Amino acid sequence: MRLAVAQIVTGADPMANLRLVREYATRAKAAGAELVVFPEAAMRAFGNPLAEIAEPLDGPWATAVRAMARDLDIAVVVGMFTPGDGGRVRNTLLVTGPGLDTSYDKIHLFDAFGFAESDSVDAGTAPVTFDLNGTTIGLATCYDVRFPALFTANARAGAAINIVCASWGAGEGKVEQWDLLVRARAVDSTTFVVACGQGDPATLGLPSAGAAPTGIGHSAVVSPLGCPLVALGGEPELAVVDVDTSVIPDVRGKLPVLANARSF
Repeated sequence: MRLAVAQIVTGADPMANLRLVREYATRAKAAGAELVVFPEAAMRAFGNPLAEIAEPLDGPWATAVRAMARDLDIAVVVGMFTPGDGGRVRNTLLVTGPGLDTSYDKIHLFDAFGFAESDSVDAGTAPVTFDLNGTTIGLATCYDVRFPALFTANARAGAAINIVCASWGAGEGKVEQWDLLVRARAVDSTTFVVACGQGDPATLGLPSAGAAPTGIGHSAVVSPLGCPLVALGGEPELAVVDVDTSVIPDVRGKLPVLANARSF
């Protein structure tokens, strides 16, 4: 499968962000990608009010993404916000494209490092996988990457690829933690991990949004044995990579961690 990682930096305006998504998706299609992955919070960057722009999956923003994916004939995974309970929103990944229409709500909320995502976000409750051209793909969002069980659950559901869409918080050691966690989750689950984060706003000269996690870049595609196939820096960038999922049975034969695992 040829896939693209669109490491973008989004802002407060959902329509401007939609134009950015279209630009990168068009470039991905031109490069021959079947799938383009965008970061968490592509609809609106963290550090801005979320409830006022949240909309259902049949609302205008998601509908425009669907139309774009249909027009380009490409599968798209993109972060948006949908209405939740109690005035909160859900941190949602929209999956759309030819024969595709599903979504995932972030399960593990980022109540850490001085930020309380649960103040404004309503947590999801269930893992989600989808099939693209015969390949099963699992979904995760940002802080989810610290929880191996979600990735192994996706693998047990048949996933050969796990996608992580993120807007990672900056800070001491955070780049190193991101790299470590993305590679560890690939080995834990013996899947390819496609980790797409928001680029670092500082690379565009944009001001800090306080404690809000607005991205550090360093998107990556990692093999089931933890080897980086793609590793980006902080700047906005589109990376295209060919992923050969036919190696998964051989990897799991050599490293049968899913088969050997025990519950305690």
